[in-house]
Amino acid sequence: MKSDHHEQLADGMRHLRSDPVLAKLIKQFGAPDLRPHKNYYASLVSSVVSQQLSVKAAQVIENRFLELFKGTFPTPEQIMLVSDDELRAIGFSYAKARYVHDLARHVIDGRVHFDTIDQQSNDEIIAMLTPVKGIGEWTVHMFLIFCVGRLNVLPVGDLGIKNGIQKLYTLPELPSPADVQRVADTHDWAPYESVASWYVWRSLDNKPNGN
Repeated sequence: MKSDHHEQLADGMRHLRSDPVLAKLIKQFGAPDLRPHKNYYASLVSSVVSQQLSVKAAQVIENRFLELFKGTFPTPEQIMLVSDDELRAIGFSYAKARYVHDLARHVIDGRVHFDTIDQQSNDEIIAMLTPVKGIGEWTVHMFLIFCVGRLNVLPVGDLGIKNGIQKLYTLPELPSPADVQRVADTHDWAPYESVASWYVWRSLDNKPNGN
C-alpha cells in the first residue's frame, strides 16, 4: 500500500511537470511528503482543536487534552464523559468543546463512520462530515489530503493556496475559489490536485499539514 502511494505520487509529479510553473517547484522541492494514515477520528478531533491557533498553542492544548485521559487518545464515548467546563479548563473555547462533543455523538450514533472511507468518494466524505459542528469543507479537504491520502483534492478556500496561486501565476488580485479551480483546470492538475496544492504551499515556504 505504501509503495502504491509512492508510485502514485511519482505519477503525479510526472503529470504535473506539464505545467511549467509546477515543473520548477518539483525540481526545487522534490517529492512531496504526503503520508496518509488511518487515525481518522484522532485527526478530525485534532483539526477541530487546532482551528485558529498557532501550531505551538494547539500542541499545548492537545497535550493537556491527552493528560485528561492518562496519555491515551480517548474514544468518542470517553469524550462524552468529559464536560464542556472540563475542556474549557484546559484551553478549549466553549465552541470547540461543543464541536468535539458533537463529533463524538456523530460517531457513536453512526452518522459518521470510518470503516468504509476507502470506498467512499471525496464528495461522500464531505457530505458525511460537514454536518458536524465545527467541521467545514476546508477541514474535510485537509483531512482528505493529509489523513486519507486522496491525491485529487483542491482546497479552493484555503488562503495559502490562494496566495500561492496569485504569486505563482501573477494574478492581479487574490483569486476566488472559482479562479483557483480555473487555474487548476487550465494547467491540467487533475487527477493530482492534492499534489499540485502541496507544491503551491511549499512555494510560500509553508510546511503544509493536516491541522
